[in-house]
Amino acid sequence: MLDMRARKKVSRFVDPIGRLLARIGLSPAVVTVSGLVLSVAGSVLIGSGRLTVGAAVLGFGAALDILDGVVARVTGTESARGAFLDSTTDRLGEVAMWTGLAFHLGQDAEAGLVTLSIVAVCGSLLIPYLRAKAEALGLEGKGGLMGRAERLLVFGLGVALEGLGVPALVPALWILAIGSWVTVAQRFVQTWRRLAA
Repeated sequence: MLDMRARKKVSRFVDPIGRLLARIGLSPAVVTVSGLVLSVAGSVLIGSGRLTVGAAVLGFGAALDILDGVVARVTGTESARGAFLDSTTDRLGEVAMWTGLAFHLGQDAEAGLVTLSIVAVCGSLLIPYLRAKAEALGLEGKGGLMGRAERLLVFGLGVALEGLGVPALVPALWILAIGSWVTVAQRFVQTWRRLAA
């Protein structure tokens, strides 16, 4: 939802940064992989209990994910391979962040929260799957309550605030688990109806 509604507003801020990265010679693939590296590093920090720092590093990695498309557009190097690399690293980044959080929670024997994390990550990974299936059938696959931007925002805030001593992780996990599965249902129903039409 945020991805669809805020893209034009955000582009006013990120486009100049993307153009700067292109001018200094960074390719879109380098920006994409750098974002993944930062996401994994942030996830390792979260797993080791440094929640606020880990969430910040993870957020910076997510910011690079916005910039790779800008660099590709500015340099005229948009391609199917670049889009494939981008979507794959998005999924790897989400797997990393949930793995880091589950490891952190598992050390504290928080079995209920680990289970909630698994429910949330499964929903998170089904959302882009449904989009890909819809688009493969020639339909619009976006939409729903919690796109990738919302998931990263809620995850990052919940983890960062928990690291600062604010009990935000449990509410964030419930929001992510329920919101992700609501989005799965929304995208499924949307595609189902369009196929019938």
